[in-house]
Amino acid sequence: MKIQNLVLIFILLLIVSCSSDDDGGDEQVVTRDLEEVKAENLEQIETFLKTHYYELVDNPQNPNFQSIVYKEIGEDDTDKQPVMDSEFLKSKTVTQRDVDYTLYYLQIREGAESVRKPTFADSVLVTYNGFSLTEQEVFDNSPNPIWFDLRNNIVGFYEVMDEFRGSTGVMEDPDGTVSFDDNFGTGSVFIPSGIAYFSVPPPGSGIAAYEPIVFNFQLYKSVENDHDRDGVPSWMEDVNGNRRLNDDDTDEDRIPNFADQDDDGDGVPTREEVNLDEDGNLILPLPDSNSNGTPDYLDPTFPA
Repeated sequence: MKIQNLVLIFILLLIVSCSSDDDGGDEQVVTRDLEEVKAENLEQIETFLKTHYYELVDNPQNPNFQSIVYKEIGEDDTDKQPVMDSEFLKSKTVTQRDVDYTLYYLQIREGAESVRKPTFADSVLVTYNGFSLTEQEVFDNSPNPIWFDLRNNIVGFYEVMDEFRGSTGVMEDPDGTVSFDDNFGTGSVFIPSGIAYFSVPPPGSGIAAYEPIVFNFQLYKSVENDHDRDGVPSWMEDVNGNRRLNDDDTDEDRIPNFADQDDDGDGVPTREEVNLDEDGNLILPLPDSNSNGTPDYLDPTFPA
């Protein structure tokens, strides 16, 4: 099971169990209040960070892939530093469904300074493993580099990727192996269920409903996506600025802008309403021929 196939599902309606002692029906999951679960998850994550330390352990399957292993601090571990006190622990605020979540992440190494940071809409080359916070049971992993389209990942995963950079000198060989300089980004992210799987974790994953999860990862490379090849990078198709792509549909044709080659539905392809260089890269600023503040490719009144 790969992370790109683990889709974030939020139940919008309150599901109440109607089973009784007489009919023997199975009890259904009751969807809980987002703020209540957020507070509970934050306490779980911060307790974990205060009571555990980490070690980097070599991986025999891949000498370039060091696993981050978390261990509980025992009475004799007087020399162990809690993750909460680590200089590498950082946090950011992520908003989902009008709820602000604290996303903790351990940035052991940011990555090569000369390499770009990915956006939330890009593709990344990573190795990783994911496990449940409470049981620390691994539910997904790839010890060898694999490409992910971040658009298909859970919010908590793609929201941490833009805090890291890839490696210099990344080379992909015909046999599928990847070589790279030893300056790639590496870290962990501690994800509340509200920006992970909430009440509906993937079947067979072993993750409980409302359970926080952790991903360890190494970021080797990223590429800027243009999913519809209209000349506008996908991250720029986020017109409303909420770092999501599926809810931006300028011409209301039920095709999100990032997948629509005519974003304003005026019959003129987006590629013909923007300026591109000889390599097909977007040239800024975006044309606004009638000076109404809306770029031509999003303005159905242009051409007149």
